[in-house]
Amino acid sequence: MSPTSSPEANRAFAELGLGPKLLETLSSLGYEEPTPIQREAIPLLLKGRDLMGLAATGTGKTAAFALPLLQLIKMGTQVPGALILVPTRELAVQIAQAVHRYGKRMGVEVLPIYGGQSFQQQLKVLKRGVDVVVATPGRALDHIRRGTLRLSSLSLLVLDEADEMLDMGFAEDLEAILAEVPEKRQTLLFSATLGPRIEGIASKYLSDPIHVRIRAHETEGDVPLVRQIAYLVPRTHKLTALGRVLDLESPDATLIFCGTRNDVDELAEALNGRGYKAEAMHGGMSQEERDRVMRKLRGGAVDLLVATDVAARGLDIAHLSHVINYEVPSAPKSYVHRIGRVGRAGREGVAITLAEPREYSLLKNIERLTKQKIAIASLPTVADLHARRLELTRASVRESILAGELDRFRVVVDTLSDEFNLFDIALGAVKMGHEAMLTDSEGDEEEIPSAEYAPEGKKKKKKKKKGEEKRGPSANKRGAGRTLNVKRLYIGSGRAAGVRPKDLVSAIAHESGVHRREIGSIQISEHFSLVEVSDGVADRVMDALRGVKIKGKKTTVRFDRGTAA
Repeated sequence: MSPTSSPEANRAFAELGLGPKLLETLSSLGYEEPTPIQREAIPLLLKGRDLMGLAATGTGKTAAFALPLLQLIKMGTQVPGALILVPTRELAVQIAQAVHRYGKRMGVEVLPIYGGQSFQQQLKVLKRGVDVVVATPGRALDHIRRGTLRLSSLSLLVLDEADEMLDMGFAEDLEAILAEVPEKRQTLLFSATLGPRIEGIASKYLSDPIHVRIRAHETEGDVPLVRQIAYLVPRTHKLTALGRVLDLESPDATLIFCGTRNDVDELAEALNGRGYKAEAMHGGMSQEERDRVMRKLRGGAVDLLVATDVAARGLDIAHLSHVINYEVPSAPKSYVHRIGRVGRAGREGVAITLAEPREYSLLKNIERLTKQKIAIASLPTVADLHARRLELTRASVRESILAGELDRFRVVVDTLSDEFNLFDIALGAVKMGHEAMLTDSEGDEEEIPSAEYAPEGKKKKKKKKKGEEKRGPSANKRGAGRTLNVKRLYIGSGRAAGVRPKDLVSAIAHESGVHRREIGSIQISEHFSLVEVSDGVADRVMDALRGVKIKGKKTTVRFDRGTAA
């Protein structure tokens, strides 16, 4: 969307039946053309019809129901004219902000209510009077039962992402809320997937609804905006494969999905230990912690957000370019919701899945549901990675030349030109710049074994390479999951001192000169840390770390004597 809107664009929305104030708002916001769901839904909703919309995230459905809602309800009655139910607090805030933005010229009063926020603050605003309430089912039901959310004048009810609400266990809450709303009302239901439970709700609570079905890729030219790729990766090499993919793709911001809270915390720690800027988000975090993480992500202080499905629901990150499934979701519709986080509002996005060979059938189930092909690609090789890094260096050098202001470096070139030719000087400068760009994560030079799908009972036998049994610990990669002959070091600094895995890895690698692949698992407790290193280099590491400062402070380092982690 551009910052300004042409008369033709204004006319396109006017033809849908929207009033002058809403058209002025859309013009000021730079809306140029209705999306397919907006074109289909808005005229029907303005006629008062119930609607069942099958639409994924990113199709423009918020504006599709918010714009007619603002035109239909009565403002200033002190009690809500519209109730919008959503599965998560993040989505409640997001939709409330959108309704406020669209209805600002009309003086709309909108309130998001959800768990984790002060009940008294919500009560104070409700008493003052609101026109639109956006709520999660649990908190909405709390207010209804206490008599603080009155629905007697409700004329419009929206169930957004209804399938997600059912999956999150809100079925009984929804039934209880629907029993309290006026029988004479307009009801809108939106869902990314269609199943028996959704159809059951629609048949029970919607009156002769119009059905609108929009796929996420129905945009200009009907070209899919999300590039979907899957890599078959042995489980023991997933972390290395993830780093390889991130380095090759160079994403602006990435959302990485894991199945459990523990998986999220462990992967975020591992990524930070490899030099990436990652944060975790899951249901075990407070709202304040989640808000802090989102501020860091939106502000560019974090590149990677590792999250569970529940924590990521309702997130809208403008510069998000990639979604990565660290494992294949067992429910195909979870995949649909995950990749719906990218490819939104006309932006292109990439969805990458790291699948074990045994999960191949899950990928086929997803393809059947989405009716879209997921390309099975070969993992990037070390050569691919080297080529990508050189390409980034070339681009950086080109930008530096185009930016100008090079004269102050001329004396360096003039001095060296007495000894070397200009081409060799340029090569040396590019080499120095290229090496300076490399991060801690870029020491992974071992090829990742290829993995192929083999039907059950027809698995290929892996031939043992000559000399393979002689490979020592140094051939293993940190986090690869293979058994090492290791010793464990006790380091007398932990979380209280701000110690992170990457601090320990950097200290060990830089002071002792051992390769990062010699370092095994890292456990960080409040006041101490335990680090596994290959037996062959343990004494060398111990000697090198004596007297070394970690996070600016000298710390005790000794071989662990069975300290509990």
